[in-house]
Amino acid sequence: MQTTWAERNVEVRQVSAKLDPKAFGLTCGMVWGVGLFALTWWVITLDGPSPRPNGLSRLYRGYRFTPLGSLVGLVWGFFDALAGGLSFAWLYNRWLGRGERR
Repeated sequence: MQTTWAERNVEVRQVSAKLDPKAFGLTCGMVWGVGLFALTWWVITLDGPSPRPNGLSRLYRGYRFTPLGSLVGLVWGFFDALAGGLSFAWLYNRWLGRGERR
């Protein structure tokens, strides 16, 4: 027996897609930290190291387009996105839970 599109749509709505805050936070942290590290080395490769402050150095203390700055950016980026990912997943799950109670 085939189901209609409307029946499948109702089935999909009943599935709650909660996020695991730890896994989501770690994933965000790794992606942003490694991405910032790779971006730094990309700029170093193309333009050479630059100890001058840049836009991200206002956000992440000690970050510059230098080899040491790439490690600083990796650490700052990881913990920054970890906190952001944890917060986002926690809020998402809270709001998802409110919608299920109605």
